[in-house]
Amino acid sequence: MQTISVIGSGTMGNGIAHTFALSGYTVHLVDTSEERLNKGMATISKNLDRQVSRGLVTEELKQKTINNIKTFTGLAAAVKDSDLIIEAATENQEIKLQIFRDLDKFCKPEAILASNTSSISITKIASVTGRADKVIGMHFMNPVPVMKLVEVIRGYSTSDTVTDRIMDLSIELNKIPVEVNDYPGFVANRILMPMINEAIYTLYEGVAGVYEIDTVMKLGMVHPMGPLQLADFIGLDVCLAILNVLHQGFGNSKYTACPLLVKMVTAGQLGVKTGRGFYDYSKGTKEPVVSKKFKK
Repeated sequence: MQTISVIGSGTMGNGIAHTFALSGYTVHLVDTSEERLNKGMATISKNLDRQVSRGLVTEELKQKTINNIKTFTGLAAAVKDSDLIIEAATENQEIKLQIFRDLDKFCKPEAILASNTSSISITKIASVTGRADKVIGMHFMNPVPVMKLVEVIRGYSTSDTVTDRIMDLSIELNKIPVEVNDYPGFVANRILMPMINEAIYTLYEGVAGVYEIDTVMKLGMVHPMGPLQLADFIGLDVCLAILNVLHQGFGNSKYTACPLLVKMVTAGQLGVKTGRGFYDYSKGTKEPVVSKKFKK
């Protein structure tokens, strides 16, 4: 593989582009506007500067990495010669299905189509293409340049050849791939989201506050980040979307999203990206929010 296209220049998309470009691949980064692409490229440059300051990357390699990335607002032009296309759009099934319908038309027949989805069925995504054997999940962890894990998700029809190529490619990127089968939430979010949801219920029921819940999990369970801060980092809207996929997919009430989570998403308090969630980030710091609105 020589040329990789990444669809979406947000947090996950620019992190994936950064990682491939740093490894020497030509990357086509695609989004709907120049404004989004400029923001994504600015994030990549900032994150590379951080790696330079830590001695992980040279200034020369930083420049080569940036030069390896070309930006596009048109999907067809970006993907027509790509060997692998990774979709990293918002966690919305209909948006993803339309992207894959378009990719199937625009990409060369041998191209592999991957999704960075954190919960949506790869089998469902593959069903709208004429190449279900070449559709696979590559679920990177955030922040992509730092985190080692890649969940490699096999759809019902994903071939052994494609799976092996993506596993090997992940290793080339200095990642650790784990092969999993296609069920709602896969492994990471099937386990993580119920824990986050339970932490939100614990706050909602008045058992303890934001600081206390996160401190118990960090000091008692050796988690690097408490579940409420992690929810803010992921995005409360994304957490809700994944819980809804789990609830619909399994039909089990244990995946029902806490009413507090639903209320916060409705109010537009989504965590880090909006400046406020369970913590207030508006002053450039992280302060636990103390609010009666968190309780029943």
